[in-house]
Amino acid sequence: MYVPQVFSLQDRRLIAEIIGDHAFALLVTAPERRPEASHLPFLYDPEAGPHGTLYAHMARANPQWRDFEQLRAGGGEALAIFQGPHAYVSPRDYGDEGPNVPTWNYLAVHAYGVPEIVADEEEVADILRRLTAAQESARTPPWTTESLPGEYLSRMMRAIVAFAIPVSRLEAKAKLNQNKKTAQRSSAATALAGREDAGAQATAAAMREIT
Repeated sequence: MYVPQVFSLQDRRLIAEIIGDHAFALLVTAPERRPEASHLPFLYDPEAGPHGTLYAHMARANPQWRDFEQLRAGGGEALAIFQGPHAYVSPRDYGDEGPNVPTWNYLAVHAYGVPEIVADEEEVADILRRLTAAQESARTPPWTTESLPGEYLSRMMRAIVAFAIPVSRLEAKAKLNQNKKTAQRSSAATALAGREDAGAQATAAAMREIT
């Protein structure tokens, strides 16, 4: 990812927050220059390894998981792309001082690593429990995999491939008008906060939090 220094995000807490809040990501693999991509929910443990570890699963019928061994053998990596809030910024949003051009503000995190298939049934069940718990945390009471009949759960588990990605490197970008004057950036944040769509409001909040 192209990340000018002014837009580089290094705060590990904020990076983990972006991944957690926008856990539905795009997993890209391209062994032998043949790109494959899957949209998957991820769980991120920032304490598991130097750059954290991602956990996910995909349908066994999805051929992308067969890329994992090729990546390992060939010294390649997979890429998980997490897209945070984003919004269009009009030149008028900056106020009277100009000239300015349109742009797009956004948060994004790219996580690289070699996926490792998790075959142990108890470990797979644990990944499913943790993934579910992360998404059910706001529900009362939360649904849990323990409510499923054991035979049914085992059958469903055989239909998926669970995997972990020990993250080898993280690239995080917060393109939030840091290259603009304080007054212009404040004006743009106010304009975005005043829109009706949640994405613009979340982008405005990020602009006020990340300097």
